Amino acid sequence: MKNSILSLLVVAALVACKKSETTTMDTAGDSTAITTPNDSAALNTDSTVMPSDSTSAGTGKTTGTNLSTQDKKFADAAARGGIMEVQMGHLASTNASNAAVKSLGAMMVKDHSKANDELKQWASAVGYTLPTGLDADKQKKYDDLKAKKGVDFDRAYTDLMVSDHKKDIAEFKEEASKGSEASLKAFAGKTVPTLEHHLMESEKAKSAVK
Repeated sequence: MKNSILSLLVVAALVACKKSETTTMDTAGDSTAITTPNDSAALNTDSTVMPSDSTSAGTGKTTGTNLSTQDKKFADAAARGGIMEVQMGHLASTNASNAAVKSLGAMMVKDHSKANDELKQWASAVGYTLPTGLDADKQKKYDDLKAKKGVDFDRAYTDLMVSDHKKDIAEFKEEASKGSEASLKAFAGKTVPTLEHHLMESEKAKSAVK
């Protein structure tokens, strides 16, 4: 009897020990399934994307909002001046009596229309809004010229073309040397020879008017 009881106790002890080991292994297995550290690492990886996105937005490119005062002043004056040259050139083609003056007007329309388009392309590229009409002073010059006919028109028009182009050349040279925005400076510099040619032709036409 004693041996039977001892045998039963040993078997019971062995069963209890195996059950304890099984519980410990299950618990360990469950704990290894927890992936919180990996998840948090993934979150940290995602969060590092934000700084690179935000820094890519800053290109350092000049825009219409950070142009220098010189650039804005020049662009506005060049836009208004170009509009006036085209409008007065059209007047010359109808109101002038001298062939040289008519030819001068046609050249002004062609060359200044091209320059105006280039200036508009620049403004679009940098996001700057150019004037689309004449200021009060240029509007008065246009209205006064429009009222003239024949020789009176020829004299008035050629006088204006000489004086205006002298002023334009000075302004374009100033922008080419003192401007801040590279593409606008380049536009001003390459347009100077055209303006100098206009001045020369204007002086010739003025001399041809009797």
